[in-house]
Amino acid sequence: MIWHRVKTRCWYALFFDSIGRKTTLLNPLFIANPDRISIGSKVLIRDHARLEVVGNGSIRIGHSSSFEQNVSISSCGELIIGDNVTVSFCSMITDIDHDYQEIGVHILRQPHLIQPTRIGDNCFIAAGAKIQAGTVLGKQCIVGSNAVVRGTYPDYCVLVGVPAKVIKRYNVETLRWEKTQPDGSFL
Repeated sequence: MIWHRVKTRCWYALFFDSIGRKTTLLNPLFIANPDRISIGSKVLIRDHARLEVVGNGSIRIGHSSSFEQNVSISSCGELIIGDNVTVSFCSMITDIDHDYQEIGVHILRQPHLIQPTRIGDNCFIAAGAKIQAGTVLGKQCIVGSNAVVRGTYPDYCVLVGVPAKVIKRYNVETLRWEKTQPDGSFL
């Protein structure tokens, strides 16, 4: 682990926009346009991560976050991940969709549809979750395994399913986690 931290500070830091102290990249699978990626301090990015910036996009990762194996993060716009975020293995975060309006033209040859994506501080994204373009997660949200998330979600909510729905939120009045309607309103 120490060797990887040294490699991150001495090698990767030459190419990235910025990399904070005590940050470690372990054997990334693919990195595109690292000069448009900034990573805070004390971040751990595990094996086979994919960090991809297309065009004028950017990725900003806050401090003390961790990303497990096979995580994919891609941006064509502005993708922001807050502090103390944990992203479990085989998850994806993006701000890019492909247009599909032109019949007879392969989807990969059609324009990108870009919508800002933001992950709030202290969020936990479980294994296999897909955070799609235009998603805004408030602080301390919990995303269940294999959830497919698109939309804006308030602070302190638990999301599960395909498509993801809010099943619980922290109620600041009762100081408890409580079940909710799918739109996030309390029962």
